[in-house]
Amino acid sequence: MMIKKGMFFGVFLLFLSFLLTGCRSGMGTGTEEFSRSGFYFDTSISIKIYDEQGEALLKKCFSLCNDLEYTFSRTLRDSELYQVNHRSENQVEISDDLANVIGLGLEYGRKTNGAFDITICPVAELWDFKSEDPEVPSAEALKEALEKVDYTSVHLNENTLTFDRSDTMLDLGAIAKGYAADQLKKLLLEANVKSAVINLGGNVQTIGAKPDGTPWNVGIQKPFAPSGETLAVVEVTDQSVVCTGVYERYFDLDGKRYHHVLDPKTGYPVETDLDQITIICGESALADVLSTSCLLLGEEQAKALLEENGFSNTWLHLDERCAMIKQ
Repeated sequence: MMIKKGMFFGVFLLFLSFLLTGCRSGMGTGTEEFSRSGFYFDTSISIKIYDEQGEALLKKCFSLCNDLEYTFSRTLRDSELYQVNHRSENQVEISDDLANVIGLGLEYGRKTNGAFDITICPVAELWDFKSEDPEVPSAEALKEALEKVDYTSVHLNENTLTFDRSDTMLDLGAIAKGYAADQLKKLLLEANVKSAVINLGGNVQTIGAKPDGTPWNVGIQKPFAPSGETLAVVEVTDQSVVCTGVYERYFDLDGKRYHHVLDPKTGYPVETDLDQITIICGESALADVLSTSCLLLGEEQAKALLEENGFSNTWLHLDERCAMIKQ
């Protein structure tokens, strides 16, 4: 038995280090730079702010990250989502943040005819892509878990969430980072920040341009290549860049590759003609849900979904199995 594992970030900011905590420096423009890194949303995150309020704003940003972690985590016992998944009644009142993300997830469940399904949690819990000795779940276990997967059994009316089944559980991992990036950007814009960049584990959200007025350079990871090897570099100003790829978390076992993008119809990694989708647009939550949805659907259906969302005629092949879409 041979096991090989891999984990990469989909996108990364070029020529800027995110490894320093509480760093203050400059870019030769007279604008002071403040940066901080941490670990939230099951990934390493970093924020850079070019503003004299930077130190205080970083504290507010990381406080918000902590709050959102305890909203969306499905593993932290004190999180709101954990409490929803382990509810005693099938009707619960939820926060605005949780309602916003669940609402977006249910919307894309409908738009993709169930290819994107936030009730995938029982299946996702059977797969461990971080294990030192990963295993493929048994067919029997997957069949039992799949019986609990059905986004149409979940109903949201403002802040009231109703479940048809007591065993339905939600996984918001395909949206939560994007939503968090948007909320962080909102916080900084309300403080009148003109230049900043938010990196949530490869989900990059930018505010404005660099202090010198030039665009941010964002590298797109080449699938299955060493981390940091670029497939392409894009210039963005005041936009988000989000990738979803089958190379992000995977393991090879006995000659077959198993990746983390799971098909809610089969319980196994989705069979797709795409290795990676990159979405560039203003809203990171939208980019997050679209990148995953497109990967699940495959190229032909993905193009139809993108046209429905105003991304017409923007499909660019980076290679035969990777595409970039810009709004």
